[in-house]
Amino acid sequence: MRNVTLIALSLLIGIVLALTTAWSQDDMTVVDNAAFDNPQRTPSVFVHDEHNEMAEIDDCAKCHHLYEDGKLVEDESSEDQSCSECHDLEGSGDQPSLVKAFHTNCKGCHQEQKKGPIMCGECHIK
Repeated sequence: MRNVTLIALSLLIGIVLALTTAWSQDDMTVVDNAAFDNPQRTPSVFVHDEHNEMAEIDDCAKCHHLYEDGKLVEDESSEDQSCSECHDLEGSGDQPSLVKAFHTNCKGCHQEQKKGPIMCGECHIK
């Protein structure tokens, strides 16, 4: 009986962890800054689903782009990857650093749309 209970408990924990990972962006409240050893600012406040609903963004690839051989891959998304998997802290060649990638993608879109925060303290709230 004890073995059955341990197996059932292990399965339940595994299911909960899998579901948590699967919907992690749904619950996201700040941009993941774990790649930075010593961040100079607080992580940017960003409620994923609320932002996309307000901005009317349905296509994940709008933000989660994917490049191969320096060219944007149409209709492909990198939403299952962390930004730091492609963008390192220094940047190299045509690939911008992680900070520049965040600022270009997020702030650039805000400037283009003439909506959303663009000043440091509007995203990096203390």
